Amino acid sequence: MKDPLWVPSKERIRDSLMYEFMQGCPEKFDSYFDLHEWSIGDMESFWSQFWDFSNIKYSKSYDSVLKNPVMPGAEWFSGSELNYAENLLKGDPNQVAVISLGESGSAKSMTFRELNLRVSSVQKGLTNLGVKKGTIVAGFVPNCVETVIIMLAVSSLGGIWTSCSPDFGSRGVVDRFGQVNPHILITSNGYSYNGKLFNLEDKVNGVLNVIDSIKHVVEIEYVEISSNFNHVSVVSFDNLLNNEPSNPSFEQLPFDHPLYIMYSSGTTGPPKSIIHSSGGTLIQHMKEHQLHCDVKPGKSKIFWFTTCGWMMWNWLVSGLSSGATIVLYDGSPSYPNIDKLWRMIDDLGITHFGTSPKFLSACDSNEILPKEFCNLDSLETILSTGSPLVEEQFDWVYSNVKSDIQLSSISGGTDIIGCFLAGSPILPVFRGELQCPQLGMSVESWNDDGVSVIGENGELVCTKPFPSMPIGFWNDDDRSKYISAYFEEFEGVWTHGDYLEITNNGGAIIYGRSDTTLNPGGVRIGTAEIYRSIENFEEVLDSVVIGRPEGSDVSIVLCLKLIDGISITKDLEEKIKAQIRKSTTPRHVPNYIFQVSDIPYTISGKKVEKAVLHAILGKNVKNKDALINPDSLKEFSNLHF
Repeated sequence: MKDPLWVPSKERIRDSLMYEFMQGCPEKFDSYFDLHEWSIGDMESFWSQFWDFSNIKYSKSYDSVLKNPVMPGAEWFSGSELNYAENLLKGDPNQVAVISLGESGSAKSMTFRELNLRVSSVQKGLTNLGVKKGTIVAGFVPNCVETVIIMLAVSSLGGIWTSCSPDFGSRGVVDRFGQVNPHILITSNGYSYNGKLFNLEDKVNGVLNVIDSIKHVVEIEYVEISSNFNHVSVVSFDNLLNNEPSNPSFEQLPFDHPLYIMYSSGTTGPPKSIIHSSGGTLIQHMKEHQLHCDVKPGKSKIFWFTTCGWMMWNWLVSGLSSGATIVLYDGSPSYPNIDKLWRMIDDLGITHFGTSPKFLSACDSNEILPKEFCNLDSLETILSTGSPLVEEQFDWVYSNVKSDIQLSSISGGTDIIGCFLAGSPILPVFRGELQCPQLGMSVESWNDDGVSVIGENGELVCTKPFPSMPIGFWNDDDRSKYISAYFEEFEGVWTHGDYLEITNNGGAIIYGRSDTTLNPGGVRIGTAEIYRSIENFEEVLDSVVIGRPEGSDVSIVLCLKLIDGISITKDLEEKIKAQIRKSTTPRHVPNYIFQVSDIPYTISGKKVEKAVLHAILGKNVKNKDALINPDSLKEFSNLHF
């Protein structure tokens, strides 16, 4: 077994909420993996134990923890009634709940008392606009405190919240909101990114021209831009706040009442409209925050660089339910300098810093060394998701950020509004590995025969139900799309679409999406293995790899974005091929290597291999508005083989 990069001290283990939870269990567990085995072997006892431990606020307790324990069809905490927003607003009235800032750097802070009062005012205004139990409210919004207030007001009334970030094009917004017919659209007059102001008037009017279910627009005056929206009544956010504040009321709802409608990336087809429950979202996020991230009331400050179009925004905001302070940032992570977010850790006392491999790679390429200009005393945990975190990025964090820190690479997704695999504050961190499967998540790696394997690549499956499974998809009454998405490959078993290896020490390595797994000569290869091999080439800024069908086989195509002033040469090609061969196998070596000017990403920062493949094959790439740089696909369409 390889040596760990970090081992938690005995003091840190004893002070963790994970350790406290273990001590309160009916059995005394000596290791995380024994605890995990119990959590999936006796799911009802585990989730009941965590219900009590987490201090979930409810008006009516459950009759049973789990009815009909099959997938799909499991029913969690039936008979219980609660409200998601009430759980997020129950913190210490004098504690800072939200810190919100943008590119200007000036931060706005709001205590739990202030947040409650603003939610109550907005709640009254939304009621006057017709929001009630089951009303869908859509947010086309920046990541700011006003958005959090409105979302909480909507969910306090039993409404359903759905959102996109303002950098989506109107077509991308229509592709999402047009499926669910919202009653109200929340938007801002504009937003700021990379030092520039962007007006949202044309985009919003493009949405209003198509979605006729929208009866009202609530406008957040976020930047100094005037706007004019067509066809509907427009109410300013400030007018909603003019309602007399009091204590908010909370509609008590069944555990499985709809809370959020989320959307898949939609880069190769219509995005799926995924419905998540209030109770399932709440208890899953509380478990992840408290046990896996060691988020403590009154002590933890959580930051994640995200937009309102990515599930990590929902995850971040749920941190309020565990008594944490959440930090919202809206704008470019590198404006005016790429060191800005690192400096924010010291300025605000952030304990949990959420980021992506792309950001860490950019810091590495720009020779940013946070430990040289920050003290980072408050920082306990770095979390990363969006794509696999490669081994060299683990090295970079421990060498250049902080040596005594939990680096928690996590993996799950919009489909489950949470994680299958994550970190544990009582486990060591191994280079290139996610620390563990999450408690209550029966995660395995299955080969093509449906056999669980250790130390081999396979399909990520979950063999038992969990509370944050989607209620279903919108407009899928017979559940055929839902069943097809997750249960078609192995009946009764959730197939997630990721390709992974469960390691001998209990961790995991993610190799990429299984629908973009390469199959040269019939051998399955994860794209992350190739990315990992070329990470240390200083000439390479970014890359994308796909499998291009050729006859009855597949050819591996590697496209490279190189640093300015560098062009691909035969010598560089051979060095890259040699490194890939050395690090992996001869089957991983690309048949073709091209230089491109840019690599396409979704707005939430995910590399879109499947869209690249469609572009190379001359197929139509749908929903380009989901991409932050859709024009980059043109270059792939013109590659010559």
